[in-house]
Amino acid sequence: MPATDSPAIIVARFLKSSNYTETYDAFIAEAGLPPDAGTVSKGDLTIEQLLEEKKTFDLSRNFEKLGVEENDDGKGWLKPAPEYAERVSSLPSSSNILSVAVHTVQFPDGEMPAMFATSADRRLHVLDASTMALRASLAGLQDSPMLSCVVFRRKYILTAAMSGQLLVSNVDGSTVESRRDHSKYIVRVAIRDDASEPLVATAGWDGKIMIYRPGVTSSGEMSLRDPKATITLPTKPEAMIFVEHAEAQQPLLLVTRTDSSFLYYYTTESEPRLLGRQNLAPHSNAWVAFTPSALALSPRDPTLVAVGTSTVPHMKLLVVRLLIPSYDQPTRPSTQSHRTPSPNHPPTAPETQSSQARRELALADLESAAIQIHCTTMAPQTAYSTPAVSASRACWSWSKTK
Repeated sequence: MPATDSPAIIVARFLKSSNYTETYDAFIAEAGLPPDAGTVSKGDLTIEQLLEEKKTFDLSRNFEKLGVEENDDGKGWLKPAPEYAERVSSLPSSSNILSVAVHTVQFPDGEMPAMFATSADRRLHVLDASTMALRASLAGLQDSPMLSCVVFRRKYILTAAMSGQLLVSNVDGSTVESRRDHSKYIVRVAIRDDASEPLVATAGWDGKIMIYRPGVTSSGEMSLRDPKATITLPTKPEAMIFVEHAEAQQPLLLVTRTDSSFLYYYTTESEPRLLGRQNLAPHSNAWVAFTPSALALSPRDPTLVAVGTSTVPHMKLLVVRLLIPSYDQPTRPSTQSHRTPSPNHPPTAPETQSSQARRELALADLESAAIQIHCTTMAPQTAYSTPAVSASRACWSWSKTK
């Protein structure tokens, strides 16, 4: 008998499943197949599956070349992603790179995108993002190696150090302000550069997240002031970004933690609330499938986020639709059996084990459907690697640093 994926067997399955009895009998007789050759079992390949795979392949190829829409206003991928990586050789030292970020900065000679790279020798390297030429290498900016770097209002550089110090400096490296509200490493700094309500958040390995509302001093310089809110976590934070709640028009802080496959949604009030969480491995049976170690918000769709994971030996990349919870719900929504009856919410029957299982399965299916892409990248990783994901208006990119 031919192989189960041979063309003759696939055609026989199609004829039998479509009830072409006479044609099926004539075909298997002429092809020399057994009478049960057209029986379809679980996992067998069919013509319908081949057609669906062909459609998916064509769509992927067209999307890579032209985008999925004819008149997409330049939103599609007009050419494939870069095939070869460019090695940056202009750094003045060979120390390990701890973080890399690209920000638009107002330099004395004009505004332009710049790449900021921190290294283990406590240096902050500033490069021209277009030519990779070294503009400056700031030494001794912090009292310990820097793990994160962001730019606020295109003129202030915020660097976070292993000592727990957060430093605000000008582009030339002159210090504006420094704070030490964390007792351990500050691993992430996130900013919300909004004119009406700017926010700065720092995440440290002391299990805390500090949220600042920066202001302006009498001399016109930036001032972080004391933290307006503090979030205490049960495990170390890994990544965080600010997102907007579309209905409430309020900022939220999206947080990931070590040994947890969830996205956590926090408010940024003076007493932050945990609105909810979203599982990135809803159908996994493992206790911890992976840790989401890097986040990047899509510049085109504020409800789409790229997630880089801690998996080894290669990073996994997820593109996830955010399931943002309601803003007015309590901190941790209780089950129906613990709700207090009210005129607007009459008493309901206690939740049974089967109804709870159905509800959890429906939620898992919703979270699974929110994962738009789940793929393995070619970025090699070890247990000591630091995953990184960045976003541009054309595509996402990913890398890791050691």
